[in-house]
Amino acid sequence: MMKYMRFRLISHMMSCLLLILTISVSSEAVAEETEHESVLLHAARVFDGYNIRTNTSVLVINGRVARIDTRESLESSHVKVIDLGDSTILPGFIELHAHLSFQNIPADTVLKHGITTIRDVGGPLHKPYGGDGALRVLTSGPIITAPNGYPIPMLGDTNIATAVSTEEEARTTVRDLIRGGAVVIKVALEPGGEAGAPWSSGHGHSSHGHHDPAVAEHVEARHPHAHDSSHAKHAWPLLPENVVRAIVDEAHKNNRQVTAHIAEVEGAQIAINAGVDEWAHMPCNVIPESLLKQAVAQNVKIVGTLDTLSKCSGIAGNARNWAALGGELLYGAEIAHPDIPRGIDAQELMYMMQMAKLGVMDVLRAATSKAGQHLGLPLLGTLQKDAPADIIAVRGDPAHNLKILEYPDLVISGGRIVVNNFKNPRVSP
Repeated sequence: MMKYMRFRLISHMMSCLLLILTISVSSEAVAEETEHESVLLHAARVFDGYNIRTNTSVLVINGRVARIDTRESLESSHVKVIDLGDSTILPGFIELHAHLSFQNIPADTVLKHGITTIRDVGGPLHKPYGGDGALRVLTSGPIITAPNGYPIPMLGDTNIATAVSTEEEARTTVRDLIRGGAVVIKVALEPGGEAGAPWSSGHGHSSHGHHDPAVAEHVEARHPHAHDSSHAKHAWPLLPENVVRAIVDEAHKNNRQVTAHIAEVEGAQIAINAGVDEWAHMPCNVIPESLLKQAVAQNVKIVGTLDTLSKCSGIAGNARNWAALGGELLYGAEIAHPDIPRGIDAQELMYMMQMAKLGVMDVLRAATSKAGQHLGLPLLGTLQKDAPADIIAVRGDPAHNLKILEYPDLVISGGRIVVNNFKNPRVSP
């Protein structure tokens, strides 16, 4: 009996010891795992979303920017350190005009080329997702348009457009889109026929710069007579002003803004009169200065897409006048267009500088901090404390060569490293 009790006692003691060892090992494993979720980035330069800073490092903990401070003050942090040398750290770029589903653009390709957040405007509707090692995707869902209005004659309506005829239909559609996850409501105010615009192929313009063969093939398949001369004589119908007003009113009631695809004077006038918040493109045709002044007074923002529309007759003058009047120009390159990089588009940034006479800091802000503010996510696009750790880094100084932004050697999404070509992490003592 005594031997049995002694055996039980020894057995119990061994079990307790094993439990203690297990807990100890598990705690060390958790500590190790937690430690690897943190990273300290050193580089010659940091663009924090507002300005270039030197002797500055970025500490990331649990998917957020925990601290941005001098290198010396952060050296004691016991985390993985990536020393990037003569490089520049920036917030991941925000693309405000994308169409991923149009040509089935892989989201991971976009992310690896420096865009960490996109707003997909005119495609399948989803609630916001990503941002945790994957591309953060915000959507508008289908474009609200007039019956047989743009883009229906070119691309149909499946997951692309939805037609409304009355104010009641418009309000119901807005509510349905918001329930489905739309972060912005998009409307089409596009009669077509603008020389130089990619979408005008069905209106008798055989040469308009960035011709999209994928669009042409799609148009021909769905609408075999789209290029007939008889079709070219008829403009696409526009939503009437009262319906657009209803869309804007319902969107604002639900804390959403409205962006409008416009390209010429009539669409611009309707958008201004109806109180639309944003123009999804710099207009292709020349817009009178009086209308631009009205839009600036109403605090309208314009997403450039200057690269896509660079062959349009009015694009350079509109961009120049808009900026001169104090209008805000935001970054958007229309990812999915065949001539546009599937990531950061340096040419778009250069056109913003050349056409709108903006400085390099202005265009970098337009693609980062100002874009985040415009989305109602003021920390997004910055490297401020508590901002999402969406970070890219490039070798050299993009202020001297914007093209290097298209090929980042470090990409972090929500604190998760997606690309690291530096390959020299070290752990602090």
